[in-house]
Amino acid sequence: MARGSTRVAVIGAGAAGLAAAKALLDEGLDVTVLERGGHPGGLWAGDDGSAAGGSPAYDSLHLNTSRKRTEFADFPMPGEWPDFPSAALVAGYLARYADAFGVTARIRFRTEVTAVRRTGTGWEVTAGGAAEEYGAVVVANGHNRDPKWPSPAHPGVFDGVQMHAHDYRDPGVFAGRRVLVVGMGNSAMDLAVDASYVSSGPVLLSARRGTHIVPKYLFGRPSDATGGALAVLPWRIRQAVAQTVLRLAVGGPERYGLPRPAGGLFQDHPTISDTILHRLTHGEVVARPGVARLDGRRVVFADGTAEDVDVIVWATGYRVTVPFLGREWLGDDPEAMPLYQRVFHLDDPTLAFVGLMQSTGAALPVVEAQARLVAAHLGGRYALPSPERQRASVARAHAAAVRRWGDRRPMMRVDFDRYVAALPREIRAGARRAARSAAPAPTTKAQAPA
Repeated sequence: MARGSTRVAVIGAGAAGLAAAKALLDEGLDVTVLERGGHPGGLWAGDDGSAAGGSPAYDSLHLNTSRKRTEFADFPMPGEWPDFPSAALVAGYLARYADAFGVTARIRFRTEVTAVRRTGTGWEVTAGGAAEEYGAVVVANGHNRDPKWPSPAHPGVFDGVQMHAHDYRDPGVFAGRRVLVVGMGNSAMDLAVDASYVSSGPVLLSARRGTHIVPKYLFGRPSDATGGALAVLPWRIRQAVAQTVLRLAVGGPERYGLPRPAGGLFQDHPTISDTILHRLTHGEVVARPGVARLDGRRVVFADGTAEDVDVIVWATGYRVTVPFLGREWLGDDPEAMPLYQRVFHLDDPTLAFVGLMQSTGAALPVVEAQARLVAAHLGGRYALPSPERQRASVARAHAAAVRRWGDRRPMMRVDFDRYVAALPREIRAGARRAARSAAPAPTTKAQAPA
């Protein structure tokens, strides 16, 4: 594609959409960002514009990856900030990023995309009730919007209050109540800690499967910086080293009454928390096994024990949904959709995705690298390999992910350090492919002029 010849729609003005728009503008492309909320920053801004649900950002939310490992390379976070900034600081940072690179002026706020379909000449995008034509579409709508509840639901009926972590904002909802939090992710730990200061008794923390709990600091430094130093090693060696260090520093989760993790440290996303271990050791949070059934105000657990509970918080994650695209593009399960380099649709690379991944580290450097890849392609500097090579690459990546992560979203998984380092190399390889395709064919002896 020729530089500046393509009109591009970016769907979403969260971190992924802002990074995509910035990279596309750097290429001189005509960019329109369509955002259903009223502010740049997406979920971090606390307002995604949806009628049902809104942002899952709660009052106590902070980064669980450190500032230096989270910031955009093109726009460092202020050096005086804490290592783990609050959601409010991150929201302001993203707004300033959008302003600094001219992205804010390209955003149409309160404009929800309802349909995207391929036409003979491009893409028809319906947003805010009007349809417009674009040469390419970058999907950056995020995947922490559609709460996932237990399915199938647990047997029995619960007479208390049930809520998803998506709807939590502040601990007032737990004041004077007996609280059960179900889940072992970062949100589950944050909510259990918050509730433990206001609940009527110890907060119960229930999980069917264990996960590694990593404190935010190891040896006086952010723990993800320690992990970054090991990035040059194969992941299994990194896993052995990091797991040994973690056990020496804080012990395994089972030491705190939590389930033993089924996999190694780098085979699932760890939970990053200092405070949950503190509250567990003080008895303010108490571990329980998985829920077996509900019985009025009692919850019966898998080990046969039961507890009276007033509020159940299901911190059970999110479904990946792209409601404006049809199944012909998404397949039966968007989580399993194959994408070249986790970016380009295999059937049409003018449909690209930024942020549709699950990283072992921070999201912002990943989406920044993906944005640069998309922009290089749409700007004409980067040529994709053949469709056959793309599909072979996706198959290899998927097989490797299954070996490492099993059946939990293997198509979406990326190793943070390896992936962020690999995409610039991919851009250089694509630039060489582009140069070869643009070079005139060599003149043979038979074709040479007399």
